[in-house]
Amino acid sequence: MLNRVVLIGRLTKDPELRYTPNGVAVASFTLAVDRNFKNANGEREADFIPCVVYRQLAELCANYLSKGKLAAVDGRLQVRTYDGQDGQRRWVYEIVAENVRFLSPKDGNSGHGSSSGASDVGTYGHEVSLDDDIPF
Repeated sequence: MLNRVVLIGRLTKDPELRYTPNGVAVASFTLAVDRNFKNANGEREADFIPCVVYRQLAELCANYLSKGKLAAVDGRLQVRTYDGQDGQRRWVYEIVAENVRFLSPKDGNSGHGSSSGASDVGTYGHEVSLDDDIPF
C-alpha cells in the first residue's frame, strides 16, 4: 500500500502549537496550494489543506514558520471520523507531515513585495522559464 503526499504552498496563518497530555508537541497549520489551471475568469484558485506535525518538528515549525511563508510538506493523508454534537458523522482529512522544508528566505520576508528581487522559490532554487529551449 502507498499513502504519500507532497505539497508546496504558503501558510494561511501562523502554526498553532499545543502539547498532548503526555507532553508530545503537536503543531497544526493550513497550506494554500495553487491549482495548475485558471478558472473561467482567468484567476488561479487554491486548495486549503490542513497539516499536522508532531514532536521536535512541530516545535521547529511553530518557531520558524509564519503566515505567508512558503513550505514543502512530505507526509501521508489521514482520515478521521467523529460524531458531532448534532449526531451527524463528521470526516476530517489532514496531512500528517513527516518532513517539512522551509522554502522562504530566513530574513523573515515571505517573498511577497520584496524589493531585493527574491523569487517565490526562496533560497533553495531558481525560476526556470518554460519558454526557453530545454537542452535535452
